[in-house]
Amino acid sequence: MKIRIFDDSIRLRLDRDEVDAIARSEAVECHTHFPGGGIFAYRLSVAEVEVVSAKVAGPCIEVSLPTTVACEWASDDAQVSIRAEQPVADGDLALLVEKDFECLDPREGEDQTNRFKNPKALA
Repeated sequence: MKIRIFDDSIRLRLDRDEVDAIARSEAVECHTHFPGGGIFAYRLSVAEVEVVSAKVAGPCIEVSLPTTVACEWASDDAQVSIRAEQPVADGDLALLVEKDFECLDPREGEDQTNRFKNPKALA
């Protein structure tokens, strides 16, 4: 899973195995280790919640998907993303969860075998 954070937006991109885990209602979590033992974590979970939401708990950002939304998204090849906004003190936090596509221009050293076919490559 990849994360991109920009101002008040969080974007998570998942490969095939990670989407399959979400379809089974399993959480997906990744970690970035820093010198001195610090760890930053980000997690996507499926929960009995009414709307897509995010929270920070210690050094972890967790985005939660409602069970029905997660299952529908994971099982529908045509549904690429889940978008939501969560109110925060100064506006809204934009949340985007999407399936990770193969790059049109392969990058050296990057394994793309577990990504979804890029629709632009099929045109």
